[in-house]
Amino acid sequence: MDILIQIEDIIEKNGSDFELSKLFRQYIKEYKDSLHQLFEKNQGKDFLVRHTKKLDSIIELMYKTVLRRTFGNYLPMRSSIPIAIVALGSYGREQLCVHSDIDLLIVYEDVHGYNSELIIEKLFYLALDAGLKLGHRVHEVQDIFKASNEDITIKTALLEGRFICGSSFTWHATSRELSKMRHYNQKEFILNKIEEAQARRRKFSISMEPNIKEGVGGLRDAQLIFWVAKTIYGVESVRELTDELFTDDEYKEYRMALELLFRVRSALHLITSKQEDTLRLEHIPQVAELLGFSDHKKFSSKVLEAGWRVNNFTQIFVKKMVRSFIYESSNVSIFKKQRLQKGIYEYESRLFASYNLSPRPINELLELLINLEDKDYKYDAGFLNQFTYTTIAHPLRQKTYTLIKKLLEKKHIYSFLKLFYDAGILHELFPSFKKVLHLPQFDGYHHYPVDLHSVKSIQALENIKEPFIKKLYEEMNEKEKLLLKATVLLHDTGKGRKQDHSEVGAKLVAEFAKKMHFDPELTVRAITLVKYHILMSSVAFKDNIHNEKTLYKFMSNVGDEKNLKLLYVLTYADINGVGGHTYTTFSSKLLYELYTNALEVAQNKERITDAKKRVLVEKRVKNLPEFQELPKLLQNKIFSVVSNLFFFKNTPLHIIDIALQAKNTQDYTFNIFNEKSLTIEIFRTRPLNLAYLLATLSHFDVASMEIYTLFDDVKYFKIEFTKKADESVIEDILQIIDDAFDMSKEVKLRNIEIKESEIIIDCEHSLTHAEINIQTKNQMGLLAYVIHKFEQLGINIVSAKIHSSKFKVRDSFLMEKQNNICNNVNKIYELLTK
Repeated sequence: MDILIQIEDIIEKNGSDFELSKLFRQYIKEYKDSLHQLFEKNQGKDFLVRHTKKLDSIIELMYKTVLRRTFGNYLPMRSSIPIAIVALGSYGREQLCVHSDIDLLIVYEDVHGYNSELIIEKLFYLALDAGLKLGHRVHEVQDIFKASNEDITIKTALLEGRFICGSSFTWHATSRELSKMRHYNQKEFILNKIEEAQARRRKFSISMEPNIKEGVGGLRDAQLIFWVAKTIYGVESVRELTDELFTDDEYKEYRMALELLFRVRSALHLITSKQEDTLRLEHIPQVAELLGFSDHKKFSSKVLEAGWRVNNFTQIFVKKMVRSFIYESSNVSIFKKQRLQKGIYEYESRLFASYNLSPRPINELLELLINLEDKDYKYDAGFLNQFTYTTIAHPLRQKTYTLIKKLLEKKHIYSFLKLFYDAGILHELFPSFKKVLHLPQFDGYHHYPVDLHSVKSIQALENIKEPFIKKLYEEMNEKEKLLLKATVLLHDTGKGRKQDHSEVGAKLVAEFAKKMHFDPELTVRAITLVKYHILMSSVAFKDNIHNEKTLYKFMSNVGDEKNLKLLYVLTYADINGVGGHTYTTFSSKLLYELYTNALEVAQNKERITDAKKRVLVEKRVKNLPEFQELPKLLQNKIFSVVSNLFFFKNTPLHIIDIALQAKNTQDYTFNIFNEKSLTIEIFRTRPLNLAYLLATLSHFDVASMEIYTLFDDVKYFKIEFTKKADESVIEDILQIIDDAFDMSKEVKLRNIEIKESEIIIDCEHSLTHAEINIQTKNQMGLLAYVIHKFEQLGINIVSAKIHSSKFKVRDSFLMEKQNNICNNVNKIYELLTK
């Protein structure tokens, strides 16, 4: 039955408000249930407009129902009732997404004979009871101007006001107030909106999981350009400024990007059934399918590209609009003194270019950058405009390659590479980037697409925080530094192909080296570095870096000492360019240990066996004054420790410190360190319920674990975690460690799934040790589960190395060859996979 007839039937029968709200609730539910079908037919802005119009009709019908209920059969002309209902925000722009709040402004005039406030109250009750998510404001017409100046958020929302229904006279009066508001204090409003946008963009930076609404290049950036255009020009659409601010082609590219973002956000709301604006990795398959993309990676790339396009367009044309508002006559003389060439200026390490200057050819712009003082720069949107619309001849001429080489020879190049990225010309100046342009990385590790990650890696190279690595880099000659910049920038450009990206990248860097006229030795080193750019982190995080077989195999790929140093610095830059604090104290320690161990191999012509290495370490310990002061008996006990790893993984001073604590251990003792990350050291002669300890602390991610049998039946445990613990929980951790010496304590282990194919057991690792590698999906409580199974089998774990990303873990366990365990590997598979 038609809803109008049903409404009239309830009113005629003097039905309750509950009956009316129930009718509207059902009507709205049926409409929402049809949204998936509507989206299949009409996507993008068209879908949002249709959705908005439907809500307009529902709100208008509710208003009519309230009026009919209030006035009965004596309904006055609607224009004579001094109430206007106005859509605000995204609803006002006709861009309302499915699960977004419906922002309304109810404007009224206090006219005798009309109980306007009662009508408005009834309308809100009906709308809320019917299930509409309303955000609302109620004002008398005369109060609008005053209210708009109290809060920038209110003024912004009012700027987008759109008449839905009610009195046209009241709306005209409201429009006059809104126009007055738009013209008032424009400069302050615009500058506040730009400052607000800058803070938002810092919070929601470019990411592999972009926030479609708030992120850089998101819908908020598109709204910013509209707010500024509306304030200055009074337009109803940015498109009206075509030919005045930008060309038709420039606007079309921007509008196509915006259309995709509209589609993605609507799809996110529909598949999650909530106001979800972040394109999370787990949502990509469904969203891509809903939008008709069969290739998920290509879809994500298109979304990232759309965000880049909106960001580029917004930066350039917002600044172009607001120039007159930020003009200060006192700056004219300052800028004249800072002029680099006609229309281009540098002031306080920021580069500016006039919008009146037509874009210069790329070689002119590169020469300009080369001739600048060698330091970090920021750049104005006008300068970005020059590079966005510059002319670049293809294929690149040798003159351009020569200029690029000179640019790379500068100490500070990150700001220029970021400029090329923001201007969309990185792949034109470095053709290797064509296949990785906006290419996503679905590994749960990288925070940025490939091209931006490469640029961020250069930033990390120029801002090395670790003193030891910084010294290594600074001691390199200019050719080696140029080589590093080239390999750090191009190390991942082989991605996006079916072949191994390191192999492809090595070919690409060889071609680049040829264009740059690198000498043969430099070219060979560049190829080696790119080919093995993930080797150092892979070995450090997954393998036993104190094992001679591991070290010699590693160096056979790296080559020589110089390559080792170059690779160490490259690895540091690569990991720090990932984002999200991936480079931790623990990863720093592992890389340093691998570097020093491998350096020892590289510098010694004779093969260093584990036995020889131990002798060297023992000599260092013996030469310490602290060791010579120890009782003779304790000195002998230190060297009676069977484990070579104990000597390889600890410094000589730490070995002595551990020995002293072990000597004083009667039952058990432990230490907690919580400076950069949580570390627990335990000395015990009585049994330790390790599985209980790890299970109880499973909300902390373990980075590594070492277990050594020392002397006098003392066993030493060192458990390092990836992050620092909150000081408020330290007392709880102390109690948990104490409780772990109660062998009757049990914690219910989580359900863990490990497949046999995810387990590798190497019984040939060394004469005394076997290694178990587990590569499986990341599951909370996994380590506690594995240790519990090892305890059941009587496996004595010497050390554990834990490497985890968002989705996967690669855990490596070194165990003593005892209890005939290598003849019973099937038992290990069986118990771990049960």
